[in-house]
Amino acid sequence: MGSLYSEHRTWLHAVPAGLKLLMLALMGAALFFTDRVDVLLPSMLLCAVMWASLGRATRGATKLLVSLVLAGLLVLGFHALMQHPMLGVTSALRLLSTALMGVALTLTTRYSDLLDVFERWLSPLAHLGIRVDRLALQLALMLRFIEHFFVLWQRLDDAHRVRTGQPGGVRLLAPLTIQMLRSARRVADTLELRLGR
Repeated sequence: MGSLYSEHRTWLHAVPAGLKLLMLALMGAALFFTDRVDVLLPSMLLCAVMWASLGRATRGATKLLVSLVLAGLLVLGFHALMQHPMLGVTSALRLLSTALMGVALTLTTRYSDLLDVFERWLSPLAHLGIRVDRLALQLALMLRFIEHFFVLWQRLDDAHRVRTGQPGGVRLLAPLTIQMLRSARRVADTLELRLGR
């Protein structure tokens, strides 16, 4: 499967995967405990500065960033039409902040490192008879498929632009769905062979 992970080393690559995941969880959750724009706006700007500090590592995710900004503008516009402009501002700021942090984590953290973190954090559940390794694998695969979705979408859009000179838009939904189902089937077959079931 395709990956957004960047081999171009940055300062964030050196931060342990567990610490990055913990900070993403805590900071992401904290954004939903306030509606104050004077708190959310600086948070979003801080996330933008962090993103910019990654330099060349973000090149592979430029289109994804543009999509996130457009999504934020759509959220803002929708709430403005519903006569709740401040709700739109706070929602858009939360979306952009958490998305920037999440994509930065993806760009600078290997899949295997995330899997190790999940297994370590979930290890107490083993005392309850839960297969921690499989639960960790499920969580890691969920994150991996989200990443793969955006990589595949970008590839299909690039191919469509080369052929037609125009963005693919909704025309990409059918081939994207087919490709994702094929990827899921390949992963399922591989896991079935490796896990012996």
